[in-house]
Amino acid sequence: MRRIIIGSCLLALLISVLATSVTNSNAQDPPAHGRKPQDVYTLGTEAKLGVVTFSHINHITKNRNLAGTAPMACIECHHTAQPASEVLKHPPLKTAWPADRTSTLTADLFEKDPKAPEMVVCRDCHSRTDTKPKLLPELPQIKLEEGTALITLNNQQAYHRNCGGCHDEIVKTRTDASPPTSKKCMVCHKKAAA
Repeated sequence: MRRIIIGSCLLALLISVLATSVTNSNAQDPPAHGRKPQDVYTLGTEAKLGVVTFSHINHITKNRNLAGTAPMACIECHHTAQPASEVLKHPPLKTAWPADRTSTLTADLFEKDPKAPEMVVCRDCHSRTDTKPKLLPELPQIKLEEGTALITLNNQQAYHRNCGGCHDEIVKTRTDASPPTSKKCMVCHKKAAA
């Protein structure tokens, strides 16, 4: 009987010490938020030319910005992930999400800050032509500086202007990289084997 009482006391003491240790550890180090983007995304799942496999990890970890000097910043693609005052500095961009956003998205913020807004993906605003966007009342439209016609930025237009536009600019301004340009569709689009 005495062994049982001593054993129970020791067990209670051990549990108390462990609980205190865990509580103190959590007080000093808040838990990580733990969000992490996928390494690879499949885009254009309904494209007539075939799907596009996009290596997100390569763009955010390798020197893939326009100058080739650093990884791409989140907002180079996810342009809505910055305050509206910053978005408006880059016409024809107009939208920040959420509209009252005060911080600019970074990979560190996305992964560690539980209060950071969820990631807005292209199709949230740029849906297919025949579909209402999730976050906007209608598809966005822009007028390019060199013309007067309005262009409706459905998901196809948004992807091609963003991805192809960046690749085209890199080919024009750098000699150390040769990403597929907007004229080389089949480098990115892959049809499934029949």
